Amino acid sequence: MLQREKELRIQLAACYRIFDHLGWTELIFNHITAKVPGEDEHFLINPYGLHFSEVCASNLVKVDIEGRIVEETAYSVNPAGIVIHTAIHAARHDVHCIAHTHTDSGMAVACQVEGLRYDNFYSALQRGRIAYHDFEGITVMHGEKPRLVANLGDKNLMILRNHGLLSCGRSIAEAFLNLWGLQRACDVQVAADSCGKAVIPVGDEILNKAAELMQLQYVGKPDDIGQLEFDAMQRLVDRVDPSYRD
Repeated sequence: MLQREKELRIQLAACYRIFDHLGWTELIFNHITAKVPGEDEHFLINPYGLHFSEVCASNLVKVDIEGRIVEETAYSVNPAGIVIHTAIHAARHDVHCIAHTHTDSGMAVACQVEGLRYDNFYSALQRGRIAYHDFEGITVMHGEKPRLVANLGDKNLMILRNHGLLSCGRSIAEAFLNLWGLQRACDVQVAADSCGKAVIPVGDEILNKAAELMQLQYVGKPDDIGQLEFDAMQRLVDRVDPSYRD
């Protein structure tokens, strides 16, 4: 195994453990994928049947852009994960990592007609960044792929209506941070709505300069977006259980 792939496997396995630590798990379902360096037609996905807390570098499954397993493994892969991830990886060559979750607040917002409102600290940062895809049932039909890709367009965040959340990134770290921001926005919206009180609106003047404010907040290169945050969480899971590195 090439060193770059080994490093990717460790980082992707760490991402699964971070999701587990944050409570972003759904039994053995949901998925995070990452393209293999130097092998654009191959990506890594979790073994179907394992909880996120059981995923490690060595048991990640390598598949091709059609979803066929290309290396010997004792595991299969989630059919729904294959449809979603092969569709996006094939269409979006700028995307190297894709994550999909079924968190409570993410699904709750996905079930609301209005979707995500831009009226809290985190959601205000998401205006213009989120795509929507209508629910078609469990995503196991290949005929859904063109609609999924068309609805995503060039965005890196998607709310799958009645379903859950999806994020993309140029790296595992960026996909993680994108999803974290969307998840926090959903958490706050659901919490605010549970109070049963009117929510203070955020004006267009503020919303329109969200991207500018984010640029001032961020320090580092564009290719490193999310890396500081991801590294901090990886250090945390290392202290809890470093077995994902195996």
